[in-house]
Amino acid sequence: MMWLVRTLGMFALGVVMFAAGVACFSHADGPAPGGDLKKAIEVRSDAYAKQLEGYLRRWLVEDYPARAAKAWHRDYSSPEALVQSVAPNRARWLRVLNPPPLTKSGPLGRRPCEPLADLKAEWLTLPLGPLTAEAVLAVPGEASAERPVPLVIAQHGISSFPERTFGLADEGDAYHSFARQLIKSGFAVLAPMNLLGMDRRNRVERLCRLAETSLPGIELARLQRLLDEVTQDPRIDKDRIGMWGVSLGGLATMFWMPLEPRIKAGVVCAWFNHRRNKMAVPDPRYSCFLETKEEHAFFHGWLTEFSDADLVSLICPRPLLIQTGKEDKIAHWPQVIEEFEAAREHYKKLGIAERIEMDLHEGGHEARVESGVRFLTCWLKDSAPRSTP
Repeated sequence: MMWLVRTLGMFALGVVMFAAGVACFSHADGPAPGGDLKKAIEVRSDAYAKQLEGYLRRWLVEDYPARAAKAWHRDYSSPEALVQSVAPNRARWLRVLNPPPLTKSGPLGRRPCEPLADLKAEWLTLPLGPLTAEAVLAVPGEASAERPVPLVIAQHGISSFPERTFGLADEGDAYHSFARQLIKSGFAVLAPMNLLGMDRRNRVERLCRLAETSLPGIELARLQRLLDEVTQDPRIDKDRIGMWGVSLGGLATMFWMPLEPRIKAGVVCAWFNHRRNKMAVPDPRYSCFLETKEEHAFFHGWLTEFSDADLVSLICPRPLLIQTGKEDKIAHWPQVIEEFEAAREHYKKLGIAERIEMDLHEGGHEARVESGVRFLTCWLKDSAPRSTP
């Protein structure tokens, strides 16, 4: 009798183990015999992808405040103390962009920029070994060695070109001829040519990652060499340089000011954002880069500690204006306000809150001429030249 009980018990155990094995095989290794293997593989892979996204999004977004708190050790006792205290972060930001050591390899070429002949603008070409830095330079007629004028770097966006900042071929009038308005207001303008187009930038950024650099890093190095040349012009006041970038030009302004102390004031237009959400959290209220084909916008180590508000602390105490349109779908504007308030804290703690402003307007993805010209006039013309601590 006992043998029968043992036999039945072993049989029951075998049935349970077989069922468990089938369940395990179905969920982890593939479908049960007779099932759809291809469908099971897709389900399994989707589940793993969901795990990975959840893990990485939690690290990038939810864990960011605690991680950043450990990475930054700011001293707000004075502007000089702040700059000194964030020096390690600045060094790490330099490694994110990792600009190559481009050097001048020939004389600066100048030729008339025919489309902007009314401004007597020039097209500059500077050889940098295998690369070339190019830009439009326009200087007001009243500028002279006796009365040098401030210089503003006018940086175009991803689908644009230097001439568009002056209003040429500006379909939709997104730039509102802001560079031309700067000339009228007594500024010289340097409008660098950066790589145009998402597909081109995607392709080149892949190569940059293999080479342990970045396209914004390369374009920063090109700008720096152009500044070396342009600031030798006696008509330009080398101590009064600003930058105004639209869209991806706003990225350039945000990315480059921490690493280029010659830029004394900046206008970031149609770029500043709640960076963690913008990059990694899909939301119908704004375009999330994770949901687009713009892989050029992802840089190694960016969100380890450099959200927009934290990056601003590498610009502070220099004046900064943020231009954001409520109808600009790159962002959900209440989140932009939240990030701006965090950025303004760096200035408030130093007692210089007047140096950072936000122009939150009812428009879209576009430059705002009045506030930009007023801000740069205030800090580059009306105020005494300020050395960067």
